[in-house]
Amino acid sequence: MEFIPIKTRPLLPPKDDIFQVFDTYVSNVQENDIIFITSKIIAIHQWRCREKTETTKKDLIKEEADKRIISDVVPWKDIYLTIKDNILIPSAGIDESNANGYYILRPNRLSSISKEIYNYFQKKYNITNLWIIITDSTTRPLKWWVVGIGIYSYGIFPILDKRGDKDIFWKKLEITQINVIDALSPMAVYLMWEWAECTPIVIWRNIPGITYTQEDSYKTCTIPPEEDLYKDFLTPLMNKIW
Repeated sequence: MEFIPIKTRPLLPPKDDIFQVFDTYVSNVQENDIIFITSKIIAIHQWRCREKTETTKKDLIKEEADKRIISDVVPWKDIYLTIKDNILIPSAGIDESNANGYYILRPNRLSSISKEIYNYFQKKYNITNLWIIITDSTTRPLKWWVVGIGIYSYGIFPILDKRGDKDIFWKKLEITQINVIDALSPMAVYLMWEWAECTPIVIWRNIPGITYTQEDSYKTCTIPPEEDLYKDFLTPLMNKIW
């Protein structure tokens, strides 16, 4: 397996062209590559930026979050627990780092932009099997600081279903399914660093066990809160909104 971090110029809020960056900095994409792209540069491409002089972060979180906790007693300033696009994430994914006086919002139209990027690389390099993963960072309960996650994907089936397989003692697995996106994304986000390195793209090459598809199958790895293992935690959480 091979990791290929891609350094680029800074993408500048409030609007920049991600495809111009691809043309300039991304080369030699190969069959079966997985391309990880940080959500921040996609948000800038989509003009999903707001000047800090226009609003407060708290008001912006109220606008952007699907669900949010009502509390002014939080351990960190302007950080609130929210759900955005079926992901538990602080502050609706709004980012202030490397933003040059703007708030950078979560990208929208994730399905269409993922497919657009997929088609761009597939056509440019005349390849068939390719996977696009859009990444972000979030926190984990009872653990310090952030870890990478995948917030959308295109080109690959995101679940590896092991139900029916046997374990080492020949016991049939009944519920085991592997979330491939979130298994792979943390290392890619780690290699992006997220400070001043200008490395918003990582290519991961020669990964075994990947099932490619041209269907938009990302939603097969999401669970409605009422069916989730953590529903007893999530349900009262989601009822406490601003």
